[in-house]
Amino acid sequence: MRFVERRVGDRRILRLIRDWLKAGVMEDGVVRTGEAGTPQGAVISPLLANIYLHNVFDLWAHGWRSRAAAGAVILVRYADDIVAGFEHRAEAERFMAGLRGRLGAFGLQLHPVKTRLLEFGRGAAAARRGRGLGKPETFDFLGFTHICGVTRKGKFSVHRKTRRDRLRAKLREVKDTLRRRLHDPIEEQGAWLRQVVQGFFAYHAVPNNIQALGAFRRLTGRLWGRTLRRRSQKDRTPWGAVTKLVAHWLPKPHIIHPWPDRRFAATHPRWEPGAGIPHAGFCAGGAP
Repeated sequence: MRFVERRVGDRRILRLIRDWLKAGVMEDGVVRTGEAGTPQGAVISPLLANIYLHNVFDLWAHGWRSRAAAGAVILVRYADDIVAGFEHRAEAERFMAGLRGRLGAFGLQLHPVKTRLLEFGRGAAAARRGRGLGKPETFDFLGFTHICGVTRKGKFSVHRKTRRDRLRAKLREVKDTLRRRLHDPIEEQGAWLRQVVQGFFAYHAVPNNIQALGAFRRLTGRLWGRTLRRRSQKDRTPWGAVTKLVAHWLPKPHIIHPWPDRRFAATHPRWEPGAGIPHAGFCAGGAP
């Protein structure tokens, strides 16, 4: 609560948050209150956790980079998943040691299995070959496996592939839902599956991930075909008809998201008059 109180002065809001933290959760009909942390599943829990980690990790990590880092440092955090990149291994080791102490002071700790120090990035492959080692290790972050790769011109590039376990989990979800919708009209099944595939593409359609997109569409179509053939024991839907249904309803795999250097480039003009003049712009009512 000390971190919240730094930015929120309304006592009513603070009292509401305290009551929320004490509310507890119901398990098997029994209300259980926690001694620390946020209630599991509460809508406010992600927000409070993010405030906590912003003060515990973000501010400390950026301060550490300014004070102690001689080389380049990249810090990325999404919720409680963190990736930190360092130019020098010695600095990475010092950062990890300092982070353990920082988290411990606030009752937190690094995950013993997920926390790894690995050689990754530009030059990692050549350095490992020089020591007689194999390819650089990979790491998982936000549903993707990140891999050291190269472009067609031989330049270093980070390749992202959909995690296999996430792909399998999504297919199991599709399979279970198809069982429940076994006797729905084909048009309704097709429209729903189109939304599922489009939703998968919307997140996973990144460069160098076309194989995962194709696999998801192909396996989704196969699950749909098995469902249709199971509807009737006497007159099973032929696979040729299933292929036509898949071609009609399921979108073909295609890359949606461009490379990061293109995505973040400012390629569109700013048409607001005076946009390039300091302290000039539009406001409600006309005159500033």
